[in-house]
Amino acid sequence: MAALPERNPEPIPIHEHAINNLRYIRETMERAAPFTAVPGWGGVAMGGIALIAGFLARKAPTGRPWMEIWLVAAALALLAGAVTMWHKSRSAGTPLWSAAGRRFAMSFAPAIVSGTLLTVAFAELDHWHIMPGMWLLLYGSAITAGGTFSVPVVPAMGACFIALGGVALFQPGWGDLLMIAGFGALHIIFGFVIARRYGG
Repeated sequence: MAALPERNPEPIPIHEHAINNLRYIRETMERAAPFTAVPGWGGVAMGGIALIAGFLARKAPTGRPWMEIWLVAAALALLAGAVTMWHKSRSAGTPLWSAAGRRFAMSFAPAIVSGTLLTVAFAELDHWHIMPGMWLLLYGSAITAGGTFSVPVVPAMGACFIALGGVALFQPGWGDLLMIAGFGALHIIFGFVIARRYGG
């Protein structure tokens, strides 16, 4: 008995080809696009918060009161950065958790988590003099790592933080001044640059 001829599969409609091609193009563009929601004015606000914290910390006794001032400032700066980042992404019509945003966050987070754990450990050991250098180095590392998926000025800012952190490790007496220069002045300077060149 002769074998039945194989039936050819149903041809895929041309509009489905077009939809699949458009989806592939969109996903490729999302992966290649830089994360542009880094907030310039948010950086300026973060810098202002750090300047106030630096002024207060220099008058505080070394130890937990000093650390608490900087940690409160860090929390306020994080809030300011998050709100302005959300506002910038919304104004630009780009989702904050786009592919580029997720890459930025995943690269930024490890150094920040490491800094948080080291802060707890150093506080238990009363190693207050190490904290300014450690904070500047790890924040700079986070900015540099996340900035590889953002505009070029962001990793440049991270490199400046790393440089200040290196100095702070070997000149612990300059800790507050170097943190004012980093978390205060660098945020303000680079914030203005980002706001003027890349909007917001």
